[in-house]
Amino acid sequence: MTFDPEIFFNVLLPPIIFHAGYSLKKRHFFQNLGSILTYAFLGTAISCIVIGLIMYGFVKAMVNAGQLKNGDFHFTDCLFFGSLMSATDPVTVLAIFHELHVDPDLYTLLFGESVLNDAVAIVLTYSISIYSPKENPNAFDAAAFFQSVGNFLGIFAGSFAMGSAYAVVTALLTKFTKLCEFPLLETGLFFLLSWSAFLSAEAAGLTGIVAVLFCGVTQAHYTYNNLSLDSKMRTKQLFEFMNFLAENVIFCYMGLALFTFQNHIFNALFILGAFLAIFVARACNIYPLSFLLNLGRKHKVPWNFQHMMMFSGLRGAIAFALAIRDTGSQPKQMMFTTTLLLVFFTVWVFGGGTTPMLTWLQIRVGVDLDEDPKEEPSSHQEANNLNKSTTKTESAWLFRMWYTFDHKYLKPILTHSGPPLTTTLPEWCGPISRLLTSPQAYGDHLKEDDVECIVNQDELAMSYQEQSTLPCSPPARLGLDKKASPQTPNKENIYEGDLGLGGYELKLEQTPGQSQGN
Repeated sequence: MTFDPEIFFNVLLPPIIFHAGYSLKKRHFFQNLGSILTYAFLGTAISCIVIGLIMYGFVKAMVNAGQLKNGDFHFTDCLFFGSLMSATDPVTVLAIFHELHVDPDLYTLLFGESVLNDAVAIVLTYSISIYSPKENPNAFDAAAFFQSVGNFLGIFAGSFAMGSAYAVVTALLTKFTKLCEFPLLETGLFFLLSWSAFLSAEAAGLTGIVAVLFCGVTQAHYTYNNLSLDSKMRTKQLFEFMNFLAENVIFCYMGLALFTFQNHIFNALFILGAFLAIFVARACNIYPLSFLLNLGRKHKVPWNFQHMMMFSGLRGAIAFALAIRDTGSQPKQMMFTTTLLLVFFTVWVFGGGTTPMLTWLQIRVGVDLDEDPKEEPSSHQEANNLNKSTTKTESAWLFRMWYTFDHKYLKPILTHSGPPLTTTLPEWCGPISRLLTSPQAYGDHLKEDDVECIVNQDELAMSYQEQSTLPCSPPARLGLDKKASPQTPNKENIYEGDLGLGGYELKLEQTPGQSQGN
């Protein structure tokens, strides 16, 4: 039985990647964004180079042992194998993390790294595949190298822009039309435009996986706020189901391919080298980068987190899809066979050993991902102050500006929330401001401390109510930090659209004399 590899990239992978972006827990993600980007970009590059160098050494040993002909396996082939094996896919570990409610920081670091790491590995694999020195394939060609680096940056940036652009178009359509009155049509349009981001990027020579990832993130941040209640529920359930179905189809086919693929090449030395290479590369990725990150983080990445991240470097659907896309030559067939074995081994052994490892490393479980992860009962105020300092140190220097711009301009343009543009844009932009501002925005108060609330989430003490199990219970009383103003009942819900909240609501405390805002 054969299966067209392009089906993986055009049918099965887009729902998986889109769901990862659409279900992203933005609050924890953006708090740790600097660390996540470091692991995803720099860590993937380190992993690719280390795997490539180790495998090149084993290839030379295989040539000396007579198992390979000299010239069959170039250094670029080893780097190609390193790039596809750098795509971690800890779906099994994350599923266990979700069920056990593992510490939110660890979950976010691992989930965020795996989401962006997939996109980086795919673009990196393509950039290496088009690296073509004019003379000796094993020689370093500076012009070809910089051309590949330029291709990587250009493809990644172009894919990001295209995916975000489709999400912006969807947000504007759902804001300025009456689609909310037709939930089925609204859900269908949402799905088609999101899929179009992938197809358009592929047609333009970009990477559709990167485009659909950032399309999902942007859709969750803006478009989700404009959808009707029915469409919000349908889109979440639709993409969750498609993600579940696609992952199961891929893993089923992996098991089938192990026995039905006609051109397997099992080489013990190459397989041994690959096993050694992925563990060494993961260690060179996690531990040095964590050490560097801890130099600038007040809330350090502890050793047990680092060990768990090292242990969670599973390979899965992305590595398999990249390997099966090209099996025309002997090196590629050997890579595909080895990739299959590595995927099965890491999923069975490391996925199965996740729960014992959590116990052995004494990592907290039973923690709500949306609760304050660092609050200590004995010193509540000190914990809050520590979190504020930590968050400001790690993210405020960049994201304070981003959230200010987002709250004052992007949110009012693309959604019904935020301050009216007539209060944030210059007076000469009056006609455009009135045209783009939603009538609902005029009833909302300008939230001066929106940046503080997003960057420093611990200024709000949160409590949640699960409507499905407690439909008639009154909402829990919520506390406000002393620095947050209690006189702003109609403020924008800054977590609106965060799909990680599931069926929970975020509410602000009301003083006895206040009436609830809409």
